[in-house]
This record gives sequence, structure tokens and C-alpha cells, in this order.
Amino acid sequence: MTVIERALLFIILLRLLSGSIEITAAALMYKFNDLEKAFYINTLLALVGPVILIVTTALALIGLADRISLTRIICLFCGIFLILFSLKAD
Repeated sequence: MTVIERALLFIILLRLLSGSIEITAAALMYKFNDLEKAFYINTLLALVGPVILIVTTALALIGLADRISLTRIICLFCGIFLILFSLKAD
């Protein structure tokens, strides 16, 4: 059996948690059957997604810090910043 890295295990668990939150949110939207409540739930999901993205990327970078260059790390953080900025831009 292969030993899994701790950072990878945390990333997998966070993604499973994120997916579970998404499925639960969809079920709640269906249960409430109300557009206003669905909009509110969807707004809360908009907060969860970027947080999971940042945390999983940070965990991956911590795990890979000794294997990738500083330039690539900076590029990755710039890419994440641009994604988050584009979500906020009107």
C-alpha cells in the first residue's frame, strides 16, 4: 500500500468537504423551493469556494516548497489573486 503525503490527504479531505457542502446546499435549495432562499444559499457558497481554493493551494505549495522555484510560487499566487479579483469585478 502506498503511503499518502499529509498535505495531499488534507487537500483530498477539504475537497470532499467542499463537495459535500455543495451537495447539501443544492438539497436545501430544493427543499425550500424558494428563489430568495436559494439566492442566499448560493451567496454563502460563493464564500466557501474561494476559501477552499486558497487553503488547498497553500497546502499544496507547502508540500511542494522544496521542489518548485520561487518564481513558480509567485506565479501561482498571482493566478489565485486574479481569479479572486475576477470574481469581485463587476
